[in-house]
Amino acid sequence: MPFLATMIVQFRHEAEIGLKLPHIAITMGDPAGVGPELCLRVLNDVEVAKFCRPIVFGDAHILATVAERLGMEYPSQVIASHDGSDCRKIDGPTLFHAGHLDMANLTPGTVNAQTGQQSFEYINAAIESALAGHVEAVVTGPINKEAWQQAGIEYPGHTELFADRGATDRFCMMMTAPAFSCSLVTTHVGYNAVTQLLSTERILEVIQLTHEALSRICGRTPKLVALGLNPHAGEGGLFGNREEEKLIAPAVAAAVDQGIDVVGPIPPDTAFLPWRRDETDGYICMYHDQGLIPFKALNFDTGVNITLGLPMIRTSVDHGTALDIAWQGQADVSSLIAAIKLAAKLTHEHR
Repeated sequence: MPFLATMIVQFRHEAEIGLKLPHIAITMGDPAGVGPELCLRVLNDVEVAKFCRPIVFGDAHILATVAERLGMEYPSQVIASHDGSDCRKIDGPTLFHAGHLDMANLTPGTVNAQTGQQSFEYINAAIESALAGHVEAVVTGPINKEAWQQAGIEYPGHTELFADRGATDRFCMMMTAPAFSCSLVTTHVGYNAVTQLLSTERILEVIQLTHEALSRICGRTPKLVALGLNPHAGEGGLFGNREEEKLIAPAVAAAVDQGIDVVGPIPPDTAFLPWRRDETDGYICMYHDQGLIPFKALNFDTGVNITLGLPMIRTSVDHGTALDIAWQGQADVSSLIAAIKLAAKLTHEHR
């Protein structure tokens, strides 16, 4: 039985025997993108309500507008404000109104500083709720990084914001799907900065975090592969500055000494061949696109983004705001539902 289908059966059984379903905060993402539509679909999804209590942190006015435009049902439970305990009292799909955007400043499909600021505020409200123990996980909708920049927000993305708010410097981004996962040693930086950010200590940290996370997700010891930085994994020093020998190989050796099942560095161009994927649970990737290109090419509808190393559970969709189809009724909710299912699974294991 596929991994996500197994989770659905598990949650149905737990609901039937009366176990408490987790309260999960879902941030609406950028209002000008597909986030509002996706959140409405989740709030109206009877399957989602069987394995969690979904609470959308967003804007009631925007969701009402999108619901009317697309002929979708508006949520029946709406919280205008809360005292820190309301989320724990919620017994069904709910909208938590955390916005105050002037609708005159909103044009669907358009990058806007105001919508960037609003998406940032939804996330902060959800993080506050998680840190206070009022929700058991946070699932984030897609943001627009250009809109964040226009709003003067200093974080390059979700991952760095969650790490800062979670007061941790031991974290990494992992994209996961039933087929395989990819963890990133460096994330939202230009290629010219990658080598400056690589170190044996950082690579080992990402290997450790990935091993810990996939052990929980897979329910067994995962098989990991560390990728080389340079073409052909450096070809014995022919390409690059021997990063494979100086940085990556020592990290792999240290991880093996700790009992972690990891090999590498191996050439990135052959790492995702079918036979290799069949033998691999997780890849340790040195930079963003090294992992994200093959991952999204093969797992776009089922992929989930997880921030590892946080004091809270945080998952996310693996796609962007899709401004070109915003508010048109065309958005695919599969990635968001997959992210919610995984968050719910992890909360059950965390108890």
